[in-house]
Amino acid sequence: MSSLPVGDGEDLAEVAGIARVVLDADGLDALELALGGGLPGLPSWIEIGAGEERVLTDSENTPVAHLRSDRGGQHALRPLQAMPHGAGPQWDPVIRRSANDIRASVQDAAGERRVLAVVVDDLPTLTDVGQAVDAIQTADFVAVLWVVPSGRSSRRPDAVGSAGLARAARAVGELVAEQTGLPVIPLVVPMPDRDVGGIEDVLSRYGSAETLRLRDLRSTETVERLAALPTAFEREVRAIYPEASAAELLAAHERSGPSGTVVFFTGLSGSGKSTIARALADDLTDRGSRVTLLDGDDIRQHLSAELGFDVASRERNIDRIAYVASLVAAHGGIALAAPIAPFAVGRAAARTMIEAHGTFLLVFVDTPLEVCEMRDRKGLYAEARAGRIADFTGINSPYEAPEDADVVIETVTTGVADAVERIREALFLRIGRASEGV
Repeated sequence: MSSLPVGDGEDLAEVAGIARVVLDADGLDALELALGGGLPGLPSWIEIGAGEERVLTDSENTPVAHLRSDRGGQHALRPLQAMPHGAGPQWDPVIRRSANDIRASVQDAAGERRVLAVVVDDLPTLTDVGQAVDAIQTADFVAVLWVVPSGRSSRRPDAVGSAGLARAARAVGELVAEQTGLPVIPLVVPMPDRDVGGIEDVLSRYGSAETLRLRDLRSTETVERLAALPTAFEREVRAIYPEASAAELLAAHERSGPSGTVVFFTGLSGSGKSTIARALADDLTDRGSRVTLLDGDDIRQHLSAELGFDVASRERNIDRIAYVASLVAAHGGIALAAPIAPFAVGRAAARTMIEAHGTFLLVFVDTPLEVCEMRDRKGLYAEARAGRIADFTGINSPYEAPEDADVVIETVTTGVADAVERIREALFLRIGRASEGV
């Protein structure tokens, strides 16, 4: 299996002075497609003018690609660092493969026969399996791409999310392979919400000659039964109980849900806070929770853009994050906050504010300064060492390691998946105690 090429430290040094463009989740999806051959180039909403060049970054301002346009408007795109990714089965490299890789593998086997792409953008039903098998067997296909479109912003807290869909689709694909005798290749494609062309065009670059959506094969009866599912509980309750009892049970059911909770991460820049927080958000969303992610860099861009990095500004920034997180907790949601939060007094004030509305869990992402400097994907430590950034935590501004952390993650010895598991267990234990009044 091939992977996308990435640049090295010399590439980053070469582009250090070039203007940057921060990509949102859709932009990163489009970039992943373009670098892997799923798009002929970047969409118009990322394009630059003739003769210009830009460094493309993720939301944390980490350089991921270099885009150059010549005077004739021809674009050249090259990767600088590995694309940022999350956790969960939709990020498994076995099924999240590039268009170039898939096309090369299926074309070798296809010859003159065709490859079918089946888009699985909803949980497959039992009748879907039969319909898919019939559709596949009506033509002379040599292989099937079993495609789950999953963009970085594809979070649906009121339905099965990308992780659950990827798991279910992969298992159902194995059933289809058994019944058709054809290779069914599970595949996650990072389709953005914004327009990059039809999915048929994208999948043709993966090697498919024809595309169909699994949900388009559904009978009217199946569609109607699925549409009735959200009200099935209420119908059964009203059928079983008298009106007064049913009203009480339905009201209690509506009130039920997770306690309002804030997981507050702290650690040096580059410690891994955001990576772990995003992975935890994906994990909790996959389990049905409504999660709000308050990343430190995003807050700095949108809520605290006018603040500096002196002590007073840092405390004001943490106060704002804590206030927003407390609002989420007050409404029964789960907020994940991932600022640096270098000072104990600021973290203590955040705890006090949030615990008035819900549960507070402090997570210290403990990564040695030298390791953070070695990672330095944004080049910030080098800038601070050179004296070009003032008040940079760990270099010319202190970081006060917390002594009251509820969870300590030593990233040198703990991977992201293990970190998520430890935090989740501590979170559920804390929520359980809170609900019991302990």
